[in-house]
Amino acid sequence: MQRRLSASVRTSAGVAAVMLVFATACSGGPEKGDGVTIGGTADPAAPQITVSPDNGEKKARPEDGVQVKASGGTLEQVTVSRKGKPVSGTLTADKTGWKSRTLRPGTEYDVSAVAKSKEGKTTTVTAKFRTVKAANELRVIDMIPSAGEKVGVGMPIHLTFNRAVGDRKAVEQALEVKSGKPAVGAWYWTSDTQVVFRTKNKQYWQANQAVSVRARLTGVKTGKQTYGVADFTRKFKIGDSHITTVSTKTKKAVARKNGVKVKSWPISAGKGGRVVNGVDTYLTTSGVHLTMGKENPAIMTSEWMGVDPKDKKNGGYREVIPWAVRISSSGEYVHSMASTVWAQGRQNVSHGCLNSPPAAAKWFYNFSHRGDPVIVTGSKRGLDWNNGWSYYEMSWAKWVKGSALKKEIATG
Repeated sequence: MQRRLSASVRTSAGVAAVMLVFATACSGGPEKGDGVTIGGTADPAAPQITVSPDNGEKKARPEDGVQVKASGGTLEQVTVSRKGKPVSGTLTADKTGWKSRTLRPGTEYDVSAVAKSKEGKTTTVTAKFRTVKAANELRVIDMIPSAGEKVGVGMPIHLTFNRAVGDRKAVEQALEVKSGKPAVGAWYWTSDTQVVFRTKNKQYWQANQAVSVRARLTGVKTGKQTYGVADFTRKFKIGDSHITTVSTKTKKAVARKNGVKVKSWPISAGKGGRVVNGVDTYLTTSGVHLTMGKENPAIMTSEWMGVDPKDKKNGGYREVIPWAVRISSSGEYVHSMASTVWAQGRQNVSHGCLNSPPAAAKWFYNFSHRGDPVIVTGSKRGLDWNNGWSYYEMSWAKWVKGSALKKEIATG
């Protein structure tokens, strides 16, 4: 049963009465569990304070947080703490109500509140309670990008959880993305355990700024007896805008930094000719790729297509490739290939990668950040939206529908 708590009353003349009154919020006489008046009767002119969860509660629901209400006055101070650490909350505009954020499961909390009447009389109350334990715990176990990492303007944010998320709306409401420069983005659930944030199509992040991500999961209920047990915070940086365009028809790559062309070089793209289930796997995919990582060297083999590297008659190969920058999950890279320099700028001869002169490949390797857009055109093979980080291949309308809340988010 929720109780109304009133306490010591101090007048402006400085006369204090030390008392603690627990007056039931229900009508009728005292019953087991009702409040008990200690030390006399409180001044009727003093404000009354109601705290929920009740003092002594042992199974408070974390998702409800703490609520403090004042009648006959306004709240002057509210402190909710866990092991001496304060819990954030919001005061209503009229200063008669205060509500905390969600609470950590299986934890004891202390509450102290002070209210003041128009006549200057004050009431102070204290309470202590414990939240119910979480049978199943939810937490963030991984995020891309890394802490403090400098990334490209196309960089998506990946949050991975330790278990399947039941109430996706509750989790999304606990997620916050802040950027130094304004952007519009949205979350999309790629699986039960992963949600991805990206900016609106063709807008990207603005260059050279800081971005922070916060998952305020503590106390968020996501399923039966399942609660978030810890917040997660990470910051990273957006670097210069690096956008590279590649044409498989002209066989040329052009890199721009903050909109200014800084380098161009000849390439040799996928030759085509190996069709599996209607897809020519030897063609480079057209679309907005994002750089995903670097390898120097990368070991590339024909095993991805089910061919033994030793089976040369059926196209088997195993090569050690320097200066390789991955742009998809299907094995596409921008990389050095000295043996095809003769074809670069003239003929497409690769298995799908963008073969580049060694010097140009090394330059691009050092130039690129994870999340830099690499926009390929000219191929008949399209890029699937989930082939790596190729999320910009999905229409914005569909991406927003993949959010549990079905809405865009302004980050600035």
